[in-house]
Amino acid sequence: MAGSTPLQKREVDDENESSSSMRTAETILRLLPMGLCVVALVIMLKNSQTNEYGSLSYSDLGTFRYLVHANGICAGYSLLSAIVAAVPRPITMSRAWTFFLLDQILTYVILAAGAVSTEVVYLAYKGDTAVTWSESCVSFGGFCHKATVSVSITFIVSLCYAGLSLLTSYQLFSKYDAPVSFYNNKGRIEIATY
Repeated sequence: MAGSTPLQKREVDDENESSSSMRTAETILRLLPMGLCVVALVIMLKNSQTNEYGSLSYSDLGTFRYLVHANGICAGYSLLSAIVAAVPRPITMSRAWTFFLLDQILTYVILAAGAVSTEVVYLAYKGDTAVTWSESCVSFGGFCHKATVSVSITFIVSLCYAGLSLLTSYQLFSKYDAPVSFYNNKGRIEIATY
């Protein structure tokens, strides 16, 4: 920067350094759920058990198929978004809105997959006498254990996506100015202005 003072140069350097550290943190926060999604996906894909009572596989239950698909989609999105986030360029409004909306959608997709799968795992452990669904984990303990691990990892992914949603909402809404307050009360009602 020609003609700038040392203080202005230092401010620009500090801004670039904080932007670089924020970009690194965002990239790591985007890569972490990718690894966890792949682990949860592989555990569930390999989840099957055969014994004298029959065989049980993740593909027999639609809920677990949804969990596998949701983890796969989130892993792919995490990889692509980490690549885009790692590229050093300024965050535009369209990029901020895109990350914000996609992070929100995928947070709810993976949270829904975890919640629905938790219900099925709970019913497999406890059963439901009202609808004569017996406890299947007594006969298929290995299957239930792997399903529990996969669902638990999925909830950790949900927490990562919640953190990403907070980060992207901060990045997006910090681009907007605070609302301008107009104070024309004339002594009637007291209004708080920001």
